[in-house]
Amino acid sequence: MKRTFVLMAGLLALAALPVMAQAPAAPASTGKVHGQVLNPTGQPQTAGTVSFSTDGTTAKLEMKIGTDGSFSGEIAPGTYFLIYRAPDTPKDQMVDEVKGVKVVAGEDILQNIDMSRQEYIDKMSPEQRKQLEDLKKVNAEALKANAVIAHLNADLKAVNADKHDIDVASQTAAQQLGAGATKADLEAKTTEIKTAKYTDIESLMTADTAAKTDEALLWNNLGYAQFGLKKTDDAIVSYKKALDLENASKKPRTEVIGQSQAGLGEVYARTGKTDDAQAAYDAAAKADPVRGGTYLKNEAIIYYQMGNATAQGIAADKAIAINPTDAILYYLKGNALVGNATIDPKTQQMVLPPDCIAAYQKYLELAPTGPFANDVNGILASAGQKVVTTYKAPGKK
Repeated sequence: MKRTFVLMAGLLALAALPVMAQAPAAPASTGKVHGQVLNPTGQPQTAGTVSFSTDGTTAKLEMKIGTDGSFSGEIAPGTYFLIYRAPDTPKDQMVDEVKGVKVVAGEDILQNIDMSRQEYIDKMSPEQRKQLEDLKKVNAEALKANAVIAHLNADLKAVNADKHDIDVASQTAAQQLGAGATKADLEAKTTEIKTAKYTDIESLMTADTAAKTDEALLWNNLGYAQFGLKKTDDAIVSYKKALDLENASKKPRTEVIGQSQAGLGEVYARTGKTDDAQAAYDAAAKADPVRGGTYLKNEAIIYYQMGNATAQGIAADKAIAINPTDAILYYLKGNALVGNATIDPKTQQMVLPPDCIAAYQKYLELAPTGPFANDVNGILASAGQKVVTTYKAPGKK
């Protein structure tokens, strides 16, 4: 019978030996053999058959191997050839065999078919051995790359945990401030927590961007940490690096582009570069429309924090166009316009712009007991406006 040699056509994933469940004791008239088929690189074969033969030709029992190369068979006691054939191996040929496999009644023996043994490799042609060595090198590089990826994924998981802690620190500070804690103490404690987390992220991402320079998500996270540490110029460079890499990739990830553009937008907004900030946030919403409303909402909130009412109102309007039922957007719009209120010289009563009234009324309709409801009710009352529960935009004057 002819023997054929199997070489890998591509990278093979590592697989552990299967864990065999303990079966009931076999009848005394049969025995079992189990094992795994390994190719010349030492990795499991993923397809083919294993057969038992007493003469090396006629199969007494044949079974398909699992995707991890495993097989298990039960047969009458005796001494067998254990033969492996690939799916395309002709019946009169084989890929490999193990001779003298002794099956004992009532016993289950382990017998692998290991084509990485020297005896098998020695029978290969020089060309086949050269291919095998090349494949081993490729596999070694793949294993090294997989180890790097596993490390990077662990770091990204740690980064997400740090980001969560930063968000929690901000939320906790706001709650404690409402409970009577001093603003200075809370700001100092929050800054301490955030700085530690930003430093952790920067350290991880600095090492990881050096290890894998072409991964945009790593540069995005590095920019996030750098800006948190007030390294503004470095953050801009990192975010732009993330964008360049992702836009140049074969399958750009919209979320990474959106996050990087939004990150740039925040840097620009908080450093007074309003035009650049608006352009970056618009680009984020366009690149990642699924999260576009969130990006624009965050833009409006940042301008609210920065005291830039004009930019705040523009961002709120854009976000409303995407998420028209998000109450906070109407508060942000009304808040951006309330500064344009005038005083009636006759009544000395505040006169709110019509769009401001409409935005505040809509906020109360969507969130009648929301966190800003009391403030909004007070402002509307000061302007002599009646609070309504059903929103209707005022007519143009």
